Amino acid sequence: MSTVTTPRPVGTRRLVGERPGPASRRGAVLPTVVLFLGALYCLVPVAWVLVASTKSSSELFSTFTFLPGTGLLENLRDLFAYGDGQYVQWALNSVLFAGVGAVACTVVSTMAGYALAKYDFPGRQVAFYAILGGVLLPGITLAIPQYLLMSKVGLAGTYWSVLLPCLISPFGIFLARVYAMSAVPTETMEAARIDGANDARVFVSVALPMMVPGMVTIFLLQFVGIWNNFLLPFIMLSDERMYPLTVGLYTLLSKGSGTPSLYTLAIIGSAVAIIPLVAMMLVLQRYWRLDLISGGLKG
Repeated sequence: MSTVTTPRPVGTRRLVGERPGPASRRGAVLPTVVLFLGALYCLVPVAWVLVASTKSSSELFSTFTFLPGTGLLENLRDLFAYGDGQYVQWALNSVLFAGVGAVACTVVSTMAGYALAKYDFPGRQVAFYAILGGVLLPGITLAIPQYLLMSKVGLAGTYWSVLLPCLISPFGIFLARVYAMSAVPTETMEAARIDGANDARVFVSVALPMMVPGMVTIFLLQFVGIWNNFLLPFIMLSDERMYPLTVGLYTLLSKGSGTPSLYTLAIIGSAVAIIPLVAMMLVLQRYWRLDLISGGLKG
């Protein structure tokens, strides 16, 4: 006795364990190709920097291949010996700017986003719309006004001139607000208040532990943004000893027209500068994984 199978109506979900049909497989090819091309576009320059950092000056300018060279150890030795360890000083400056700036910005963004999400006060909507306007405003347009302000108060050319503008991130505040609205239940806050906790205790003991994954995201985005920032320190700082890696490597490239060997130092310096970002991504990604797992269990 034969069985008759009726086609499933269009728009219904595929059952678990059911193999996708030919139409579904064809529909998934284009997004896969687009993602592959996008990944290739992003990763090829990084791969070239890593390969070029292993080549000596003669190998770098004689051929253009993705085959590793023989000058990695020599390039590393020359990089850390350049200017009596100037690269190390630039790296420490980048750690100072990115580390302190990202931590301070994460604290400010978390507090501001939590207040906008959980408190009703006069001018809240106006403040939120102003923050949205700050998200839409490119940061490059603020560099010159920030320099004029820092020069007016006598902070131009100091570490503070780079750190202070990093404290406020409109996108970080917006992200913290969205996360606080979804991750911090109002009922839990009310229960803590009934138990006698004041607003500061509720924020520190109840809200902050729930907002850790969002705070990690804000911290990582700010760290990467400050680490890769070029224009702000380039405008604010005039002493080479205070340069971060971005501006320091730019000076190597600008001097490389007269000394081609500095191009090799700039390339190996760029490759070394990637390592802290990759390490931080690998260390902090577990917080996102835990957040996704907890979200799935709650669902």
